[in-house]
Amino acid sequence: MQPIQKLFNPDNFFPFQIVYKDTKSVEVELPYHFHDWYEIVYVYDGNGTFFIDHSILSMEKGSIFIIPGNTLHRAIPDYENPVTSTAIFFNPILIQNRILGDSFSYFHIFEESLRLNNFKYKLDGIDEQIVFANFLETIQLEVCQETLGYRHATLLELQALLLYLGRIMTSCRSTAKAAEFSGPIWMKDILGYIEENYTLGISLDQLSQFGNVSTAHLSRVFKQMTGFNVSDYITTKKIIKAKELLLSTDEKINTIALECGFESLPHFHRTFKKLIGSTPSTFRKKKIEEM
Repeated sequence: MQPIQKLFNPDNFFPFQIVYKDTKSVEVELPYHFHDWYEIVYVYDGNGTFFIDHSILSMEKGSIFIIPGNTLHRAIPDYENPVTSTAIFFNPILIQNRILGDSFSYFHIFEESLRLNNFKYKLDGIDEQIVFANFLETIQLEVCQETLGYRHATLLELQALLLYLGRIMTSCRSTAKAAEFSGPIWMKDILGYIEENYTLGISLDQLSQFGNVSTAHLSRVFKQMTGFNVSDYITTKKIIKAKELLLSTDEKINTIALECGFESLPHFHRTFKKLIGSTPSTFRKKKIEEM
């Protein structure tokens, strides 16, 4: 199964969505996916595993997961004690910064998560958990009740939540250290190797030799822990990189295809359209028009 691109109902006025206090189950949880919007997940109770980019993280009470746009991820709830969580999603255009003379940015927590490869933070204190849960409850009430100015109120609460998280992450109370890894060490090594070399044509044999495990065992554990096979994971990493280059550079499409590890332009076109839903040139043109 290929990872999927999650699409949100477009709302040019208010690109925001909340899924409030949802108890997860393996049967209905989305498979490995990615989306343009930013996402924050807060865990109230239960257990599970969260695969984000090339990190495998445990889910438990008080956990917060910071997921930048176009980051591969998949939550796997525990069968016996599934996670109950709230997720908020928003287009980054919603919180474009004004320059107010200090270094704070609403994007800080997402930028730091990418820089440190650390997508999980833990609110250990009950007071912090209550404050954060209250932010989410207030946002849920505004969205559901739709009283006068509810979109403005929701945006203000979202901004306050991001500011609160930014302060926690830079304080001594946070656990903003090297990300934990809930899995065998060889799996961590292989995911790191893929991250560094996914555009270079990695084979399953190369990965098994690097991790000092058999190809069969590697394939089985990778599928068990991520939900997808190795080749699908690598291909999707390539397409996400291509999306970034299409929007951030003026490079020609054939140059981007080669840079992302595709041996031919037709193969790149077919794969990009399969995962993104449009050709690379159409995608670039549409996104530039939306900016």
